[in-house]
Amino acid sequence: MDGLENELGNKLHIIRVDIQETVGRELAPVYGFEYTPTYIFFDAKGNEIWRTIGEIDPQKVRDSVK
Repeated sequence: MDGLENELGNKLHIIRVDIQETVGRELAPVYGFEYTPTYIFFDAKGNEIWRTIGEIDPQKVRDSVK
């Protein structure tokens, strides 16, 4: 994720949430995630485009940003 953030930083905003912390526990039921890591990709309007649990495919992220 750090590599993608460096590569796409001007096109992509990455927010890391720790579900063990207060904010994470509050957001988990809102966005429906239970497992870590969970990656949720939103468009510029805040609509969820896709999500994945576990390992992320960097090319899928790149393709989604285009």
